[in-house]
Amino acid sequence: MEAQPANLPAPTASRASLRLPGIGTGVGNGMVVLYLSIVVLLPLAAVGSEAFSLGLGHFWEQVTSPLAVKSLKLTVVCSLVVVVLNGIFGTILAWLLVRDEFPGKSIVNAVIDLPFALPTIVASLVLLTLYGSDSPLGIDIASTRAAVVVALMFVTLPFVVRAVQPLLLEMDREMEAAAASLGAGNFTIFRRIIFPNLLPGLGAGVALAFARALGEFGSVLLFAGGLPDTTVTSVFIRNQVESNNLVGASAVSMVLLLASLLLLGCVSLIQRWSARHV
Repeated sequence: MEAQPANLPAPTASRASLRLPGIGTGVGNGMVVLYLSIVVLLPLAAVGSEAFSLGLGHFWEQVTSPLAVKSLKLTVVCSLVVVVLNGIFGTILAWLLVRDEFPGKSIVNAVIDLPFALPTIVASLVLLTLYGSDSPLGIDIASTRAAVVVALMFVTLPFVVRAVQPLLLEMDREMEAAAASLGAGNFTIFRRIIFPNLLPGLGAGVALAFARALGEFGSVLLFAGGLPDTTVTSVFIRNQVESNNLVGASAVSMVLLLASLLLLGCVSLIQRWSARHV
């Protein structure tokens, strides 16, 4: 007598997606679009309209003026220096927080997020007090290009650390142990196993840090001083507004906006590439 096949459970119906109580799909989508339009899209459209209000020729004239080009060059160069330094030291700091134990580790971990919570103008005052003319350390770099770099490093460090830290926490250490058992050195293990796994997070963190550095205002306002040689683009825009040149301020703002959108697009591509290679 043949055994009867066991009754297999019927396939469960796909679960309906969870929705907020009292909010249908159409209402939710409408609320999101309305909110984004009021908070983001309409202000950006207003800036774009003002930037091109006198024509494309006037827009180009404002963007390519000597002072605008000088501020843009300073901002881009300092931002590149900052992301390189933060990419290196942010990765080292994330490594120490994940892989090592030392006194005060929890305090260091909390202090990293301080630039997110601290008003940037307060950060500028703190840096001016510490590295200004009355510095207790005897270091005076206020109103110099070094001040711009230090201020931008202060506000962008958390982006790299917080992007790399979760990847280190999730990394399988058995691969490192297997490589070490086969005779691979520490540098080879880091280069062939650890760094490729950190690259997506590091790239996203660096891109976000670069985007933040391009538009930073408060932390450089007092510390860098806004002198002709230390005027970053955000301070230049403020100066144009105070000079009643709203078209020029909007034109340069559009350049920063396009650069930020490009960087956010790069972050999205990095995240998609990372998801495909998990």
